[in-house]
This record gives sequence, C-alpha cells and structure tokens, in this order.
Amino acid sequence: MKNDKKRLNTFLIRFANEIWHSDLPLFRGAVIAATERANVLFHNHQDDGFRYRYPLIQYKRINGKAAIFCIGEGTDAIGEYFARMSEPLTIGGKEMHMTIEATKAETTLVQVWDDEFEYNCRKLLPLNQENYKRYMESDSIVERYGIIEHSIVGQILSFAKGTGIYMDKPVVVKLTSISEPCSYRYKNVRLVGFDVRFKTNVSLPEYIGLGKNVSLGFGTVTRVKQKRKQQNERYDSERTDIERQW
Repeated sequence: MKNDKKRLNTFLIRFANEIWHSDLPLFRGAVIAATERANVLFHNHQDDGFRYRYPLIQYKRINGKAAIFCIGEGTDAIGEYFARMSEPLTIGGKEMHMTIEATKAETTLVQVWDDEFEYNCRKLLPLNQENYKRYMESDSIVERYGIIEHSIVGQILSFAKGTGIYMDKPVVVKLTSISEPCSYRYKNVRLVGFDVRFKTNVSLPEYIGLGKNVSLGFGTVTRVKQKRKQQNERYDSERTDIERQW
C-alpha cells in the first residue's frame, strides 16, 4: 500500500486546433471562462488570493496544437470542461470549436530508483533572480551546470510535494545538454529559459511541467527513449516545438 501513494494518474488531451505558444494564456483563460471558474484547479486562484500549489491542470502546445494536461485530482476535474465542450472557446476575440485529436491516460510510479531516466525539458524557467545572476556571472561551465542541476532537483521535489508524494531517498539530477539562454515575455516580464536534457533517478510522468509558469506550457518534460526499448515500447513520439519568441 505504501507504493500506491506514489502512483500518479495523468491524462493528456490533444486537440486538432493549431495554436501559438504565445496564445496559451488566452487558451487557458478561455477554458477557465467555459467552466465558469467553478473549480480552482483550472485557474489556481482562491477567494483569498493565489493558490500556491503545483498546478494540476496545465495548458500546453504539442506539435503545434493545443493540449490540456491533467494530474491527480485534475484528471477528475477535466470532466467539467468536457461537459461544455460543445460550446466554442473565445481565444483572443476569435471563436474556436475544439476538436479532440487524441487522448492518453497513464499511471506512473513516481519514486527514486537505482536506475537513471533521461528526459528533455523545453522552455524550462529554472532560476530565480539571484541564481540567474550567479549563472550569468560564472565563467565555469561546471558551476553553471551545478546551478541548473540543483534547481531541477528542487523543482522535482516541489512537483512531488504538490502531488502528495514524498521522496524517501536523495534525488539526483545530471545535465547532459543545455541550450543558450532563451528570452520570453509574459505580462511584460522578461523570462529567461533553457531547453535541457537531464538524467535523474526519479521516474517522472511524461508531460509534467517543471520550473516556473508550468500551467502555461513552460518546462514540459518528455522521455528520452532508451535504444534497447525502442522496438518494445510504444510511447508517443510528440516533439514539442522549440520557439524562441512569443
């Protein structure tokens, strides 16, 4: 029964509707409006302010198309949107009838293992202001990698805590590649992100978000397939487009 607490259900809805990454705040707002703000999981706001917990419903762009990713309790809440799906969403003043292209339900045992798992993470926003300054001022690639690795460890732990999972062993992260810093803007705030690949001893659900602004598609995690398993396992091969500008 102990392991059951570490099993996390996720549900991905991919739509046929094309969308730009910069439209994700509008897409999110349209879904929230369609559900009449009845469920806090869609918008993470409460009467007394922001709900400071890991978002269990996240809005994403996968293969150039709109998607909603649900985690834990969010997999039950999404039914409130499906009940209103016949109505078009108004995104940026334009009505859009949403058509489901595919769905994917998974259960992942989230825990620390003796093995390593490798992941890509797109548009990761890993650094607070202080750590970003340290990163930019350092001329040591080892130190820079260490700053990012330490940040990702913290983000994995925050994700686990936010979904009711607690690690009983140390979490290890090793960067295997990282892009140059990318600049994004959200609500007139400049955001600095990276595309990274890393190995960790934690099994993570595919499509979760790590870092900041995960409800808007930042920090989306996808698996890197092991060569020896490619012929035996049937994972989706979606590739999240890398966009440098909003």
